[in-house]
Amino acid sequence: MNFVLHIPLQTSAEQLTRLHALQAAFARVCNALAPTVQQTRVWNRVALHHLMYRSLRERFPELGSQMVCNAIYSVSRTCRLVFQHPQSPFHLSRLGDKPLPSLRFADNCPVYFDRHTLSVKAGQLSMYTLDGRMRFALALKPVDEANFKEKKLREIVLSRRLDGVFDLCFLFSDAQDKEAPEPAAPDGAEVPEYVMVEEAQ
Repeated sequence: MNFVLHIPLQTSAEQLTRLHALQAAFARVCNALAPTVQQTRVWNRVALHHLMYRSLRERFPELGSQMVCNAIYSVSRTCRLVFQHPQSPFHLSRLGDKPLPSLRFADNCPVYFDRHTLSVKAGQLSMYTLDGRMRFALALKPVDEANFKEKKLREIVLSRRLDGVFDLCFLFSDAQDKEAPEPAAPDGAEVPEYVMVEEAQ
């Protein structure tokens, strides 16, 4: 059983600038990877990692090794939505023999974290940014603290809301669940709003 916890971040102007920079850098890596998906039709996370990790690390040293891995995960996850979601207009069955469309990630695309790049401990959140760790005080309810201790943390996603506030989303599942959750598009959309899909000419 999945459980989602949303935490809006109370940021200073300086922290907001750093989060915008991280989001834009993350999008650049995703956009550098997207043409490989279009050319090879490969979006399996492990296969993409083997294909592109080394070159992405060389091209984007400022992002760090683990965030490059998270960008690969983001592209893999988004492609599963765009090309495999039953309701997507770009589902592989609808494309047939036509070339894959190209994907373009917006600068406000979600940023994925993991236990190496974000941690929650003793009421404090520590997260990776381009210029060092950023820390926030968290006032978690007892039930939320219990989820961090007792459930398996599947995903951590940083998103920018329409009002400009950054929101952290934690997806938990029961510890005995071995399968990763299927990706869900925001608000039930078949194609995420943060990605532009351009059909090949």
